[in-house]
Formats: sequence, C-alpha cells, structure tokens
Amino acid sequence: MHLCKYKPEGIVLSMPENREYLSSENGLIRAMNEGVILEAMAVRCDANYTLTVDLGCMLGVIDRGDVEYDRTGGDTRDIAVITRVGKAVCFKVMGFYYQDGIKVARLSRKEAQRECYDAFLSDCISGDIIDAKITHLENFGAFVDIGCGIISLLSIDCISVSRISHPSDRFSVGDRIRVAIKSNDGERIYVTHKELLGTWEENASMFSVGQTVAGIVRSIEDYGIFVELTPNLAGLAEYRSDITVGQTTAVYIKNIIPERMKLKLVIIDAYKGENLPVREIRPYGDDVSHIDSWLYSPKGSQRTIETVFN
Repeated sequence: MHLCKYKPEGIVLSMPENREYLSSENGLIRAMNEGVILEAMAVRCDANYTLTVDLGCMLGVIDRGDVEYDRTGGDTRDIAVITRVGKAVCFKVMGFYYQDGIKVARLSRKEAQRECYDAFLSDCISGDIIDAKITHLENFGAFVDIGCGIISLLSIDCISVSRISHPSDRFSVGDRIRVAIKSNDGERIYVTHKELLGTWEENASMFSVGQTVAGIVRSIEDYGIFVELTPNLAGLAEYRSDITVGQTTAVYIKNIIPERMKLKLVIIDAYKGENLPVREIRPYGDDVSHIDSWLYSPKGSQRTIETVFN
C-alpha cells in the first residue's frame, strides 16, 4: 500500500489506505511493522497534555513529549498540544498497552515529523516546490504546514507581487497551496509563493487596452489608487476621495506599458461587493518540483524584479 508521505496534515485522513490500516488492530500492527505514517482525529487533551486520538477500531494516545518534533531540542509548548484537538494528526504506531483495563495504541506524532524532516525536508533546497497548507494567519504572514505538521513561515511580502494589507486578503485557514523553498538553514525553513503566480507579462496577457474589468482596491496613495487585477498584477488609477481599501471596482484599462510595468486604469465604479473569484496564472504544473530563478519583469523593463534561488 502507498500512502501520500510527507504531505500536510489532513490530506491522508480520508485516503482508503489510511482507513484500512485504522479499521482493525491487525491493521495498526501492520502499520507499526511497516513504519507507515497514518492520520486520525485528535479528540481530547487531558490535564497532563496527553492527546487522545480516535483510531476507529480503538483509541490511541500521544504523550506530550511525542506531540511535536523540535530540532533544537526545546520543550513542547502547551499551546502546541491543545491546538491539535479537533484536527487530524499524523503519527506512527509505536506499540500497545492497557489503560484502565482497555487496550490502547501508543502513538508518536514526533516520530512521524522526525522522519518527514530527515527523509524529505532536510534535503529540500532553495527553489524546490512543495505542497503546503495554511494553518494560521498573522499580520506579518501566514504559517503553513509543509509536511506532517511541520510549520514554516510565508511572510506577507512573499505571498504575491500585488500588495495586500493582511494575509487574509489572499488566504483562509485550511487552504492548500504550493510554495517554493526560500531558504533552509537546517533549523528553520522559509517559503515563498509569489514566484508560482506568473510573471508580469504572463499576467498582463490576460488583459487588453479598452477592456473594463473587475479589480480590488489594495492601497491608496496621494498619487493614486492601486487596483489588483490578479495576485501578481496591479494597476494605478487616479486618486479619488470616495474610494476605500478593499472595495471591488470596475476599472477601464486605459494603457498597458510593459517597459514600465504599468497599467493605467480609470475607476468606473466602486462598491463593497462579494469577494471576487481570484484570477491566477499558475505556470508550473504539479509535475514541476524545482525552479532555479524567476524573472518577474519583462525584457526591456526599466527595472528588474527577480528571484534567484541559491
């Protein structure tokens, strides 16, 4: 059997192979002997910060020290344990014992994460493209699960070229995305996303002069209003005092100037509408696992915007 190894937590949960391993004690024993990483729901946490996991055929227990793998050797924080309740957790089956006369499985999320890091993440280099899942949003960026619950930071400036005021402008908790490894120093892994959303030319090719299209007001400056047309493309409209950040707009495309990476827009209408469907260019398919560099700016542009992955 083949499970989707080293993916963000929650992906394996509903897979038939995972359910089959969890369907009986013999299945759990087989998973233990084969070293398979499984997933199930954590249903409660006791006063000693021990997690109980519903395996279906029996209960499993993850002791506090087995909840999280910290490569620096730090102690597991209380919040890291209690926030697992009600969510899918990955684990390896380590054995069985009796608790109050009932047989339970001893599980370790820590060992699943250790294997994920040693066998997968430790070998990732800058430019590698991997799956991720949004777990938490802060003003400065999004925290993402990059495998078996191991968390990385996607800073707000790496989310898209178009400026946003908060990561919630782009993502919701639980979203599954692809990210590129920005740096991996052996202790912390940082990721980026904007390089996977197309160049200026690729995004601008979706539009033409004379069109009226929908956009979102992302920032207002004294010299004009930036309206996002795609996550990696925004244009500038003249300043208007009746416009606010976050409004949906209908904009007329007055001019497209590749050498200056500019779109000149005219705001026709603006309102607080429902969220627009996001227009995205995704030039890399699921089969692309690495990029060496990304040149956002078009040839002949007056300035260069580029990411070179070391």
